[in-house]
Amino acid sequence: MTTRRKFLKTAGIGAAATLAAPAVRAQGAKITWRLQTYAGPALAEQVVKPMVEKFNAIAGDQMQIELYTSDQLVPTGELFRAMQKGTIDAVQSDDDSMASPTNVTVFGGYFPFALRYSLDVPVLFNQYGLDDIWKEEYAKVGVQHISAGSWDPCHFATKQPINSLADLNGKRVFTFPTAGRFLSQFGVVPVTLPWEDIEVAVQTGELDGVAWSGITEDYTVGWADVTDYFLTNNISGAWIGHFFANQDRWNELPANLKELLKVCADSSHYHRQWWYWGGEAALRVNGTKMKLTSIPDAEWDQVEEAAKTFWDEIAQQNDTAARVVEKIKEYNVVMRKAGRPYRYS
Repeated sequence: MTTRRKFLKTAGIGAAATLAAPAVRAQGAKITWRLQTYAGPALAEQVVKPMVEKFNAIAGDQMQIELYTSDQLVPTGELFRAMQKGTIDAVQSDDDSMASPTNVTVFGGYFPFALRYSLDVPVLFNQYGLDDIWKEEYAKVGVQHISAGSWDPCHFATKQPINSLADLNGKRVFTFPTAGRFLSQFGVVPVTLPWEDIEVAVQTGELDGVAWSGITEDYTVGWADVTDYFLTNNISGAWIGHFFANQDRWNELPANLKELLKVCADSSHYHRQWWYWGGEAALRVNGTKMKLTSIPDAEWDQVEEAAKTFWDEIAQQNDTAARVVEKIKEYNVVMRKAGRPYRYS
């Protein structure tokens, strides 16, 4: 593990990694950015590397992005501060994981039961005003919010089978801060560890499982090799993640590069949507590494009801949180009234 960490801190994906401050650029010289993702190397191959390669190919001599994976330059929990200070130029993460100091942080990652499907994310951001709220919040702290997109749903992958709510009690689980806070009322014990330590922690019994992703990530990053069961119930239909940039670095870019970054970010969101959506179904049907289990709907309804109380608690934190919760509620009312295929219940 020590050797692996040393390697991760001294090598980038397709670029030599140094932690020195970026050199001062002469006018007209090629711009170089360092972007760190929340994802480890295997996952980054799908969730961000195609975007970086596409951007670099189009931008050519005008600009290049160097990509670094989880904890490679700075720990994930320090991503926001490092970007704000300009130690790194851009970040791909959810708000929750990177310890954003904004009033929208609690909604990053998996906000319990706010989303049923991955398409809910772009609709909320582009048609229900969340994009404007995020940009307002990050402008206050010197960060450019570029765009939001959806990832996979949130499921439990565990060593022991989960067939009832009682089976969750006492389970030590690696999960996101807000998800852990919500799940703790059902006896789940949230555990925070470096991302690259999770597989070993499950093998040694330090963790009973993970509630970090859907089944596609479980297979991609190796967690399906150390867990035996996959719970089909989920606490969210999609993870909300974002691309961010240091505000000064963003302001320095010419208009065409700003637009190119937005377009490539949108392309990245699209790539993840079909990769996860197809992968989740295919691996449930054809995957051989984990047995599927389910908690009966009547029992799982208790968890969904608890989420409504959780939303109201979050809305009381500040005016911004109240605005976001109001939008989420408004959206879900419309989806339920619309019926199939938007909502089945």
